[in-house]
Order: sequence, then structure tokens, then C-alpha cells
Amino acid sequence: MIQLIDKITCQVWRQLLLVESKKQYFVELNKRVVQEYKEHIVYPKFDDIFRALELTDYQSCKVLILGQDPYHKIGQAIGLSFAVQLDCKIPYSLQNIFKEVLRDIGYVNTKRDLINWVNQGVLLLNTVLTVQEGNPNSHKNFGWQQLINAIIHKLAQKDKLVVMLWGKNAQSMEKYFDKSRHLVLCTSHPSPLSVYNGFDGCGHFSRCNQYLVENGMEKIDW
Repeated sequence: MIQLIDKITCQVWRQLLLVESKKQYFVELNKRVVQEYKEHIVYPKFDDIFRALELTDYQSCKVLILGQDPYHKIGQAIGLSFAVQLDCKIPYSLQNIFKEVLRDIGYVNTKRDLINWVNQGVLLLNTVLTVQEGNPNSHKNFGWQQLINAIIHKLAQKDKLVVMLWGKNAQSMEKYFDKSRHLVLCTSHPSPLSVYNGFDGCGHFSRCNQYLVENGMEKIDW
């Protein structure tokens, strides 16, 4: 994975990954991930493992949406949490997200790759960046947690950041954020198993935009 760091143009993200890549946990993580891609079908594509950091610059990031791990079915994962390829059937979690956007702000989103969000400063990150086909959470013990902790810790140094933590895995990162400097929004995961435990009706999208406008930033066109 070390060669993928060169694809990242944001100096902050690249420097962070270079520092982490020299640590023993990352060396072991790299070995395990590379071996998995050799022996199994793994998502997203190898080149897209750090795509979220490639597309969302540290300085321009206004919103973090933190997911769990990539979709584990063929033709879905593209290296951005909850997003899928344009020709892919919309997964239930993303359907529920779009339903909440519609309920919350009255907008119908059909851009399932979510690039329109990314281009506005939304970082779509997962707590685990790879997964074996058909085996959700299969890479959760590979060492991704330590790398994501470092990324989250760096993000938490920003002021006026909106943080959406959906599900227990994402909410484990709540401790990094200062609620006097960040808007931290927590609720259940949008999957069919938990969407009615809080996500449905959470109003995160309108609350996010209200916060951004109040702090002199452009709202997100969800």
C-alpha cells in the first residue's frame, strides 16, 4: 500500500501516511492487506484503498461522514463510505441515506457515487478500508483502527468541522472531537437492521447545513 501514498496530492494526508507507514503496526497491516489481495477477492480495488484521502483535501474538508467497512459485494465499493459505482444497484444503506435527505431537506439525490458530496468538502471515510468479498468486517482486526485513529486525530485539530458518526463503530471516534469546536452528530447506522433506531428522522443534513452557514461556510448541496 505504500506506493499508493504517492497518489495523494494533499500534503497533510500524504505526510501523515508517510509517518504512519514507518510504524510497526502499518508494516504488519500492509503485509496482511497485500496478501489478502493476492489470495482473495478484496474490495475496493487496490488502487482505491486511500481514495477518500485522494479526493478530499484536509484544508477544504468541512464534513466527515464515518462508515464501517466497504461494501462486500461485486461492483459496489469505490473507496468512499456508503458510495457505489454509478451502474450499481443502490444498496439499502444508501437508499436509507437518500430517504433521510429527502425527508430532511426535500431533495432527491440520484448520484450514487456521491462525488457531488466529495467535491464540496465531504470526507467519506470508513473505520476499516478493505474487506474480503462476501465477508463483512473480515478485515476489522488487521490494524486499520490505528491508522484511522491517526486520521481522525488529525481531523479533530480542525475548527468548525461537522462530524457524522453513524453506528457503534463510528461512534467509537466521538472521543476525539471537541463539541465546543465541532458539530458532532451521532445516530444509528443506516442499514436496514438499525435505521429505525435513530437514523430515520435524525435530521443530520439540515443540522449540518445550518451549522456551516452559521459559521460562515457554504452549505452542502446534498
